[in-house]
Amino acid sequence: MHGHLRLVAVLATAFAATVPASADAAPCANQSLIPSQSNLNRVREATLCLVNRQRAASGRAPLTSNGELTKAASKYVGTMTARGFFAHVSPSGSTPESRVKVTLYLLDASSWSIGENLAWGDGDLATPRQMVAAWMRSPSHRQNMLSARFRQLGVGIAIGTPEHGSASGATYATEFGVRVTAR
Repeated sequence: MHGHLRLVAVLATAFAATVPASADAAPCANQSLIPSQSNLNRVREATLCLVNRQRAASGRAPLTSNGELTKAASKYVGTMTARGFFAHVSPSGSTPESRVKVTLYLLDASSWSIGENLAWGDGDLATPRQMVAAWMRSPSHRQNMLSARFRQLGVGIAIGTPEHGSASGATYATEFGVRVTAR
């Protein structure tokens, strides 16, 4: 089955830090799952694994999952699919920065950097493997995925697409982040 795939990326920075390189060649389970309400945790894990495989291939340290970033990403993909829009700035004016700021992620941070990748796909284009492959083909998405400054990732996935409302489609948001706390 073939369908549509749309992408958009943004980066907001208040601080840039380098992360030591490391590699992880373990295979990623569930990379071909089409998202459904019953498998979203497995799809999130597969997405993180695939992003980390790309990072390892480029000599970057793996990202760790962060619940606050996941919360921001999950809420936003739900909003996009429910309200039928696809953009980093919502019709109400929220931005990646403002969405992350309402979580506890930036609490006590003296400096930080965040990035956001968005995508949606129908049918077999909604799998983690297809999403990560599409992001890697896009320079701005690839930049966020491979940035040495980022240390954490939140993956949000909503069933359905902003433009078609397809039940076999899914919308993804990945929130990349790093924060330094004041001493």
